[in-house]
Amino acid sequence: MAFAADRELATYDDGPEALRAAKAATGTTWVRVTDASADELDRVAEAFDIHPLVVDDVRNDVRSKTEEFPEYTFTLVKDAELRKGEQTFDEEVDSDPVGVVFGGDWVVTLSLSRAAEVERVWEAVRRGDERLLERGPDFTAYRVVDVLVDEYFEILDAIEHQIERIEEEVIVSTDIATLEAINAVRRDLLAFRKIAWPAREAVGTLARGDSRHVKPMTEKYWRDVYDHLVQVVDLTETYRDLARGARDIYLNTVSQSTNEVMKVLTVIATVFLPLTFVVGVYGMNFADSPYNMPELAWTFGYPAVMIGMLGVALVMLLYFRQRGYL
Repeated sequence: MAFAADRELATYDDGPEALRAAKAATGTTWVRVTDASADELDRVAEAFDIHPLVVDDVRNDVRSKTEEFPEYTFTLVKDAELRKGEQTFDEEVDSDPVGVVFGGDWVVTLSLSRAAEVERVWEAVRRGDERLLERGPDFTAYRVVDVLVDEYFEILDAIEHQIERIEEEVIVSTDIATLEAINAVRRDLLAFRKIAWPAREAVGTLARGDSRHVKPMTEKYWRDVYDHLVQVVDLTETYRDLARGARDIYLNTVSQSTNEVMKVLTVIATVFLPLTFVVGVYGMNFADSPYNMPELAWTFGYPAVMIGMLGVALVMLLYFRQRGYL
């Protein structure tokens, strides 16, 4: 659908002529292409003389970018959200490309899926919020990008809650599920970092006034979005450090638990070492030998050896306890 000022002008079914009429209409025209097929993308691109490479960038889901053309400016950002993974029930960061093309008096948004954030801005225009289009296509493009970036904070808030829960568990639990949760958060942060960093570069180009299609009065709004993305990137790096720290704590806890087990096993082996020696010596009971051990013929030889070994074990256990090994 297309809007010029507050008037609905055309739909996809009206054909390329209606789209060209929408482009030539008085006021700012916004054409929103959502859940688009290849033919719909090509139809809108032809009507607004948008370069085929722009459409290819949207189709191929390239990294966020901003490109300047003589008649328009093209910026691509990602609509990101936490969704259930295809191979796991855990939430994963997923993204879809949203292309925003704006010229002198028109703006086109291209999306292969139904971006909820873009829909909110679109519904605001449908309800009669004329300020969006009255301020020009660069301001409308700013509002679309702004709502997409605002969703990034929602993702970071959800990841922050996960990290807080992990930090509470990692101190008291060495369960493998805790390590899996840590790895899942680190994977989400890595995926989100690949979204946030290029978006910051793309918006930075518009915030610096490098685009001839961004009016000076609108640059401050783009700088505001850029500041938000700087904050997003900083938070992403901070949360990555926290996740890395949680993993180190988990590994240290596992290592300490392993050391405690090895300490106990070492004490047990050390206690049985002299006992094994005594048993081995008295096991050499050669018959009819002048060098045979005289204790073998002693009536109280067996209980005396057992009491002696028990005494040796108790003395060693007392020693290890005093040394803090037990």
